[in-house]
Amino acid sequence: MNSGKYVFSQLLEFVNRYEFDRCVKLYSGNYRVRHLNCWNQFIQLFFGQLTSLNSLQGICLCLKTHKKKLLHLGIKQNVAVSTLSRANEKRDWRIFAEFANYLILLVRPLYCECDIPKVDIDNEVFALDSTTISVSINLCTWAQGKYSRGAVKMHTLLNLRGSIPEFVLITDGKYHDSNALDMIIPQPQAIYLMDKAYVDFEALFRINQAEAFFVTRAKTSQRYAVIEQNFNIDQDKGLRADKTIMLVVTKSKKLYPEELRLVEFYDSQNDELIVFLTNNFNVSALEVVNLYKNRWQIEVFFKWIKQNLVIKKLWDYSPNAVRIHIWIAIFTYLIIAYVKVSLESKLSIYEIMQVLGISAFDKTPIRDLLLEQCQFNQNVNEQLNLFE
Repeated sequence: MNSGKYVFSQLLEFVNRYEFDRCVKLYSGNYRVRHLNCWNQFIQLFFGQLTSLNSLQGICLCLKTHKKKLLHLGIKQNVAVSTLSRANEKRDWRIFAEFANYLILLVRPLYCECDIPKVDIDNEVFALDSTTISVSINLCTWAQGKYSRGAVKMHTLLNLRGSIPEFVLITDGKYHDSNALDMIIPQPQAIYLMDKAYVDFEALFRINQAEAFFVTRAKTSQRYAVIEQNFNIDQDKGLRADKTIMLVVTKSKKLYPEELRLVEFYDSQNDELIVFLTNNFNVSALEVVNLYKNRWQIEVFFKWIKQNLVIKKLWDYSPNAVRIHIWIAIFTYLIIAYVKVSLESKLSIYEIMQVLGISAFDKTPIRDLLLEQCQFNQNVNEQLNLFE
């Protein structure tokens, strides 16, 4: 008989309880709490994300059905749906945001050596974008979106070395993307990749003043004067122009009074001329293009979390509950990324998530579980190779 710990309980051992309690104490999360403290609230929500349960009712029902195993899972007790919902509504969401930020600082260095496709530079590279979660305006009245619809926005700054989120801001759907730039403190020598929705010259000049770099798409209405032009470019690779410019519109020039670089690239696949704007004069024009191409990693990240975590279906609809829900999802992604490096697993984060999700009540050691799966994948690949 296997007397080991359940997989879910083993997974909780990767969570630093001391740091979590520090975050709880910082925001008085357990003040006057009798039954469901912050730790048990967190565990139950984490369980819901890991096992892809689409509602609080599903979480509570599943835990109630297995109530004899709860202590072995690390859960003190099962609670009613109303108790869990009330905790999500009243507990300060910053507890979970603070703990997720601790995890970001823990996980980010573990992926710092990851390569970025077609980019050979040592700078930190970040992509900034937002994704929209559609909600019912009748249930989520605070989350106003476009055309009288409900929407929640998740603004994310993604470190492209390992696809680790660096910054997350949760707002209603009408919050303009460029406003998120005001919340970010630029890191010197880092490169920020953004689409044209983030062309805010005041914010871009703040990045420049911090000795950081940005690469974005230029707006078609943008007016400028050409100061210098580099004619030594490789047109066979799609490059059309590499210019040094100054803004000429009075307001824009006042907000960004220094020189900028304009790179034009012809996308033959889509028959489109793309114009990039940057303050980086140290890299080649082709590297500017390749840097921006990697911005699509954040789109892949958004697609991944929506397909593999409970994001599109919210468990509750109050502003506090929605923020807790999304931060727990971010935490789940980070802890799986941490497990991957800690156990030196060759599986992807997606594969680890799938394996652990269906093995929560198994007693196999996590290391053996993931290594067996790696061996299985290797054997399948070898069998496939026989027919090549």
